[in-house]
Amino acid sequence: MTQHTATTPSYDQLPIIDLSAADRDPRARALLHAQLHSAAHDVGFFQLVGHGVTRAETDALLTAMRAFFTLPEADRLAIDNVNSPHFRGYTRTGDERTAGARDWRDQLDIGAERPAREPGPGEPSYWWLQGPNQWPAALPQLRTAALAWIDRLSAVAQRLLHELLTAIGAPAGFYDPIFGEHAHPHLKLVRYPGSAGDGTDQGVGAHKDYGFLTLLLQDTVGGLQVQREDGRFHEVPPIENAFVVNLGELLEVATDGYLLATNHRVVSPPGATERFSVPFFYNPRLDARIEPLPFPHASTAPGITDDPTNPLYAEYGYNELKGKLRAHPLVAERHHTGLLTPA
Repeated sequence: MTQHTATTPSYDQLPIIDLSAADRDPRARALLHAQLHSAAHDVGFFQLVGHGVTRAETDALLTAMRAFFTLPEADRLAIDNVNSPHFRGYTRTGDERTAGARDWRDQLDIGAERPAREPGPGEPSYWWLQGPNQWPAALPQLRTAALAWIDRLSAVAQRLLHELLTAIGAPAGFYDPIFGEHAHPHLKLVRYPGSAGDGTDQGVGAHKDYGFLTLLLQDTVGGLQVQREDGRFHEVPPIENAFVVNLGELLEVATDGYLLATNHRVVSPPGATERFSVPFFYNPRLDARIEPLPFPHASTAPGITDDPTNPLYAEYGYNELKGKLRAHPLVAERHHTGLLTPA
């Protein structure tokens, strides 16, 4: 039997953070901040409980989502995202790419409901990302549930970000000005239909998210894997009524690498097993410029991860646009042939 020392890291589960401790006594809040600091600095991922989102709120979204994926294919294709220059709508299984390889899932992409903004001469091309969503005519309750979820999780994410910044000694509201009513949240409703017929198992290829925070609601099937300190990808066992939270690249950039954006992927469930997940991306305004975060540990920051194939831009919108053009080549080819190498 192998003997493990006390310093051997355990990868059986991510850190579990109870956000409701922020409302308790000073000792509980201090423990919350210590746990948040460690999770964000050492792992870049954790499970969030005590977030206040009710079972009724969750069930309303999941019921509408499952109803969407049982609609006839013609109804789903009527809102195909190739119709939208804003990358909103339905993506068929295999049409999205990560690192150039197809992701074996279908999904509905939803954002803040705003009028289309076509960039004028001299305006940044990322304004193409602002626009209306596409909704299935046969399922009006989906629009209600999805937009309510965006509002609800935006509030949870804002609170979490405040506690996280406090945990590392930074001003809690430092980034509030780049969010607000013009923030650019993004919601995906995702179905993994099982393994591809050719034997490949990439549900979603390894990647980092490029916003601030991602809050993922996953079902009981599993398949999410996170790259840990040993360089290997480890399973994230689902916890009932918990969100899997990961930090995006903007927080890594803001802290010069002190906080981690971590690679993660999804392995398709075996056979014809379906898996459903709901990632929510807490993103700032498209025109936000990410200022360095003032915090006491800045002098110990290791620097950001340098990936020549994935340069990070000062304005958030360019990072979002770069990702969308890569991930959705059919939309890019139809609407944005002149943007495939955004400046």
